[in-house]
Amino acid sequence: ILTVSYVCFRIVFFVSKKQKKAVKENLVPEGKLYEPYHEDMLRWIKETRELPHEEFTITSFDGLKLYGKYFECDKNAPIELMFHGYRGSAERDLSGGVQRCFKLGRNVLVVDQRTSCNSEGNVISFGVNESKDCLAWISFMIEHFGSDVQIIMTGISMGAATVLMAAGKQLPPNVIGVLADCGYSSAKEIIKKCARQMHLPANIIYPFIKLGAKIYGHFDLEEYSPIEAMKTCKIPVIFVHGEADDFVPCEMSKMTYDVCKSPKRIFTVPDAGHGLVYLVDNPGYLREVSEFFTENGIPTKIK
Repeated sequence: ILTVSYVCFRIVFFVSKKQKKAVKENLVPEGKLYEPYHEDMLRWIKETRELPHEEFTITSFDGLKLYGKYFECDKNAPIELMFHGYRGSAERDLSGGVQRCFKLGRNVLVVDQRTSCNSEGNVISFGVNESKDCLAWISFMIEHFGSDVQIIMTGISMGAATVLMAAGKQLPPNVIGVLADCGYSSAKEIIKKCARQMHLPANIIYPFIKLGAKIYGHFDLEEYSPIEAMKTCKIPVIFVHGEADDFVPCEMSKMTYDVCKSPKRIFTVPDAGHGLVYLVDNPGYLREVSEFFTENGIPTKIK
């Protein structure tokens, strides 16, 4: 049991130095799904690298150094605090997000999640510890940018789960909204879905994965989930998802949307795969985000 649990832990949660280096070097996601968009992705990365920015580090609740990069569009505008996906990086997953923020007149702080690139750590916890890191970044932002700073939590894939889980916690009034792009409903359900996709017996293997997280990763995989968090969320949330997403099913965003108790909107795009809504329907993405936040007291215009 311990051996199988350890193997599961290494495959699902552990990030080696070699894997961390590969994430930093691979600037675009692999696979035929993403190939048509590589040119746009690389252009965004190049343009974002050339933008003026500040670099920040904070210390997590468990002593890890976490790294973020801040881009300013308008000194008085809200700041999007942005989180990337599973085994991704801020530069690879969020350079397009920086471009989007500037089009909406917003500032943005993109962070390397624990285990990724310039941040420390070697265990991914599917949002359990990452959502606590999100709260630490919020505290830092209020201290650094001032008590009147407005913060919008944004994430893609596991980053979306991260901010949704943080949104269910007690938050300072500075946090005024959430944008969750292609997030999953719970770690349990996305892991079991991926196991089935790999033709593995999900109900049999999942207990070993959960045990591996507990023993070797020192966290409870079912401690909290996005779908639980939405039952207590008090701030506006916009959910975005591609209907052709075969990694995180669009139905997961619909499920979290359904239980969300705060002001909400869901925007889905028929032909968009995982994390590709902004690329497939750029005007629609900007329109929906702008309209939603304007309706909820956060004036937003497309530049």
